[in-house]
Amino acid sequence: MRFFAAVLFVVLLGLQYRLWISDDGLRSVLNLKKSVAAQRVENATLLQRNGQLAAEVKDLKGGTSALEERARNDLGMVGKDETFFQVVDPAGWPAAPEAVTPAPGALAAQKTAR
Repeated sequence: MRFFAAVLFVVLLGLQYRLWISDDGLRSVLNLKKSVAAQRVENATLLQRNGQLAAEVKDLKGGTSALEERARNDLGMVGKDETFFQVVDPAGWPAAPEAVTPAPGALAAQKTAR
């Protein structure tokens, strides 16, 4: 009877090891659950993006306004009888070069060279 109890105890320990510690145990299940959750979030994002792209394709096939907007923005096209004005933000302009005063030795060299 003791032998049978010892064998059952060893089997129980082996099953517990496999459940808690091995790579096929609960650790793997938790990692798979995290992967599935991350994939669901990514799928939802991609599904929304696909919906936007499908709407854009439908608009490009059906209407001319989206096609005209795309031509203006991406290709820089201008319609007939239109004038193109480009407004530039003055804050983005490069700074004016500051006046550079030459070194005193350079002025003397210029005077003697003349």
